[in-house]
Amino acid sequence: MQEIWLYSDGSSRGNPGPGGYGTILKFTDSKGEVHEREYSEGFPETTNNRMELSGVIRGFEELKKPCIVHVVTDSQYVVKPFSEGWLDKWIANGWKGSDKKPVKNIELWQRLKKAMEGHQADFIWVKGHAGHPENERCDKLATTAADEI
Repeated sequence: MQEIWLYSDGSSRGNPGPGGYGTILKFTDSKGEVHEREYSEGFPETTNNRMELSGVIRGFEELKKPCIVHVVTDSQYVVKPFSEGWLDKWIANGWKGSDKKPVKNIELWQRLKKAMEGHQADFIWVKGHAGHPENERCDKLATTAADEI
């Protein structure tokens, strides 16, 4: 399977307010050539968490065949449900959290789960605004998309 690096960040001005996401897909082909694609989109009224999820979803939805995907994000909101097993618990409990209330942004979590089908994925947290080149680029894409709405 092809190995892909999916970098993503989300932004919201006002939370809720205008927002956007930025996503980079990067892979190296069999000849050793690096390929990179960037995606971004803005929304007039959204939240930071919705944009964090939307960027990762976009990256997975762009993949045309099963891949090994390394998701790199500065969002604990995106990483912890996978690294701490929350997502599986939510599903087992009918999309309810430990407080028995419906999980926020259910439709996006369900869309992400569907987009991930057939892929092997791991989620890697990086500190935001700390000089990670792709994270900084995704932040720029996200904030530009939010500001252009």
